[in-house]
Amino acid sequence: MGENMVIEALENVLKEALGTYTLDTVNVVKANRPDLCDYQFDGAFKLAKQYKKSPMEIAEEIVATLRESSYFEKVEAASPGFINMTLASTFINQILCDMREKSKFNLPKMEPSLTYVIDYGGPNIAKPLHVGHLRPAIVGESIKRIVSYVGHNVISDVHFGDFGLQIGEVIYGMQEENISIEDVTLEDLNRLYPQISKLCKEDEKVKEKCANITKELQDGSLEYEKYYQKIFDLSKKDIVRIYKYLDVDFDLWYGEMDARVFIPLVEEILLNKSLAYHSEGALVVDVYEDTDSKEMPPLIFKKSNGAYLYGSTDMATIYQREKDFQPDYILYVADTRQSLHFKQVFRASTKAGITDAHLEHLGFGTINGIDGKPYKTRNGQTPKLDDLFKEVEELFVESKETNKDMSEEDRRKIVGSILKFADLQNNREKDYIFDGKKFSDVVGKTGPYILYTYLRIKRILELEKYKGSKLGNCIYNAYDRGLRIQLLDFHKTILSAYRLRLPSVIATYIYDLCVSLNTFYQNNHISGLEDIEKKQNWLFILALAKDMLKELLYLLGIEIPSMM
Repeated sequence: MGENMVIEALENVLKEALGTYTLDTVNVVKANRPDLCDYQFDGAFKLAKQYKKSPMEIAEEIVATLRESSYFEKVEAASPGFINMTLASTFINQILCDMREKSKFNLPKMEPSLTYVIDYGGPNIAKPLHVGHLRPAIVGESIKRIVSYVGHNVISDVHFGDFGLQIGEVIYGMQEENISIEDVTLEDLNRLYPQISKLCKEDEKVKEKCANITKELQDGSLEYEKYYQKIFDLSKKDIVRIYKYLDVDFDLWYGEMDARVFIPLVEEILLNKSLAYHSEGALVVDVYEDTDSKEMPPLIFKKSNGAYLYGSTDMATIYQREKDFQPDYILYVADTRQSLHFKQVFRASTKAGITDAHLEHLGFGTINGIDGKPYKTRNGQTPKLDDLFKEVEELFVESKETNKDMSEEDRRKIVGSILKFADLQNNREKDYIFDGKKFSDVVGKTGPYILYTYLRIKRILELEKYKGSKLGNCIYNAYDRGLRIQLLDFHKTILSAYRLRLPSVIATYIYDLCVSLNTFYQNNHISGLEDIEKKQNWLFILALAKDMLKELLYLLGIEIPSMM
């Protein structure tokens, strides 16, 4: 089966029902009026032009054949030529049984299996992680899980920023304060970076000294290498701790420095192919194309002082990834504002022929506060991630008296759900407003609401001591039917999120499914139900929905607490 088992089955039966009519593509869509039908087909309009008949006449001919199919409870032609299809209970239930019995709910595996390298996170060494680092971690982790779930081989790389001026600034600060490599602490790094960075803006001589230290480190200075390694180790340990809090992990913990040995090789390729040339002392690569409607500046590969830039290390990293993994795709989850940079790097890499991979920049917007401006803490500062975690946890604990009695691990998972669902319910390309109080509530489109729904269904199944059963042919009411129809969209949801690289597709489906589950539960009382067959049928559906929710939450990186 393809992206949607139901739609593929309906399209196949429609192709047969066309008889002597010929249509290039047969497209069935889910109805936007579920009170009228489940699915619709509008091909009669195209056929009407081709065969010089009215759409309604053709629709009625097709419907006459479709009525013989066991797939439908009702199928009818609707003016001015639509074909409305309402599925038979037996058809719905057979697909749900197949989903229940098969791995990944009978999700079709993508063929062939491709190799993806996904670059996300991108924290800078020697700088504390702040709210701006949240989105690449959350969005990137979800995209990684989605791509892997559909059957591809995925290699994730954090890609540390450890090649830039901030390293030189921290080394300069350590030397100025006589802080030895052995004695430097994370607190020193967090203090020195903003302090020396500010000084560089005020004193050109200090900035030049920091730039020279950075250049010597890039050139392989053994003295500065020792400083770098200590700074890197301290920073990485703290970054790993914060990512662990968010349940974010990587296959590779590489940085720009890991690719530096490939920079001369890439430079040689650019020069040999006459792609790079000197301009005002710098080595640049033209990436302008005739189709560009806006100015496209050249990529600066090497500065006039011989120092390399992000473009240089990004190209070297692409070269390294091609050499090590021969990927089919390399995805970059990074701020939308870096789109020009990635266009330059991708074009230069393609011209140089250093990779055959498809290169994609998956941009994301910013997190804003309720005032619509970049998110700040209560005291008006840009929050470090640690501070944001504490702030959100406090808001959740304050929302209900018993929340303070939860275990630390459960509170961590709930904080993660608040942050992640607030983020991933939005199209990643858009900015969004983070309202901590709103997103901490168990009512509304929030992480706690989703988790509460899951735990509620799990509790019902535990109380009923459900061990599994067969699904009969009956569907008992509209709430029951609505939930079952919604479960059929699992495949379409996963594969749409994969193809669009949009976790928001899954987040929307999760919320809608939870609304349907709660509506079903409120209108169909299972406890004490004397009709055993009906009870077992409903428990089957709840168990299937619960297991689907668990998988979907995993794809968003949301962990499930033991209680709420």
